[in-house]
Amino acid sequence: MTGAGAGIGAATAVALLDAGWHVALAGRREATLRETAGDRENTLVVPTDVAVEEQVDTLFDTVESTWGRLDLLVNNAGTGGRAAPVAEMSLASWRKVVDTNLTGSFLCARAAFRVMQRQRPRGGRVINNGSLSAHVPRPYSAAYTASKHAVTGLTRVLSLEGRAYDIACGQIDVGNAETAMTARMADGVPQADGSIRPEPRMDVSAVSDAVLYMAGLPLSANVQFMTVMATTMPFIGRG
Repeated sequence: MTGAGAGIGAATAVALLDAGWHVALAGRREATLRETAGDRENTLVVPTDVAVEEQVDTLFDTVESTWGRLDLLVNNAGTGGRAAPVAEMSLASWRKVVDTNLTGSFLCARAAFRVMQRQRPRGGRVINNGSLSAHVPRPYSAAYTASKHAVTGLTRVLSLEGRAYDIACGQIDVGNAETAMTARMADGVPQADGSIRPEPRMDVSAVSDAVLYMAGLPLSANVQFMTVMATTMPFIGRG
């Protein structure tokens, strides 16, 4: 579970642990990962920056050497970056978002595929965290929106290539889960018409429950894409 130190990642990791899964908690900050783990058994805490190839490889080597196999990767780590108009966005800001959201998802999926292909019985499941921004953009979100559109393409390729190895891949697109990352929405965020308005949020358990459902399916079945969102948020008709 990447991005397991807070928000959706922490909630989903706890839900998986409570459901009986062994869970490797990956993220950049060890302290927050240990907060997620608490005193629960069947956890590994592996500080990892998903944008760094060597750290990703170490994560998956640790999982395989400890538990002998890998049945599920939840590609959750991501960053929104600093909101800025395209004309004012720095290349460094662009690269930080794309390196985490897209390249990080690729590196983790590649490592997972290698383990899932060679283990016996072979196979497993990859669940990518997309976003409603994989469908429509918010203002001033070029890097984030582009990265999440690209994650959808990655999901499709993984799903296609995984067929030969009994690897299923799906994507969950989340809208306004109640986490620290979305706290600003209570005060108001830019809308497509230029206004600033607050947006409703939903309890993060709606997301963790959805991921738990996807993860629990037999490999003969797959949720290819799922959208989970606050019911009255401005998505349908956005823009």
